[in-house]
Amino acid sequence: MSKVEERLAGLGITLPQPVAPVANYVPFVRSGNLVHISGQISIDASGGIKGTVGVDVDLETAQKAARLCGVNLLAQIKAAVGDLDKVARVVKLGGFVQAGPDFIDIPKVINGCSDLMVEVFGDAGRHARSAVGVYKLPLGFAVEVDAVVEVF
Repeated sequence: MSKVEERLAGLGITLPQPVAPVANYVPFVRSGNLVHISGQISIDASGGIKGTVGVDVDLETAQKAARLCGVNLLAQIKAAVGDLDKVARVVKLGGFVQAGPDFIDIPKVINGCSDLMVEVFGDAGRHARSAVGVYKLPLGFAVEVDAVVEVF
């Protein structure tokens, strides 16, 4: 078991089977030492977290949704490179929150994913980031996050 997978086990996280694309795109593209991971929604085996943050999803639940996106990102990264110990750095996360008209704590939501990356990769998990509120996300999910990761 890799060091990163040992850390995941210590956090009580089991990586799911990577989610298949829902349209005409691929889940990841590797270009040199960079892996671009397509947006991962807040889905899990139970159906995931759907809804509009600030309307029918509260901040705490939205943060859990962002963390769930992070778990799905990790599954895609592992599929892309075979071993999470090959991650040199999480370069950038792009976070999208299906936000209600009065909800402004978008960065706090995406912290759910950012915090996970630091828990899993330590300083190599610190990254640049965008956090954007949007009107709608695919299939009604509350949060979506994409990533750029540098690998060895």
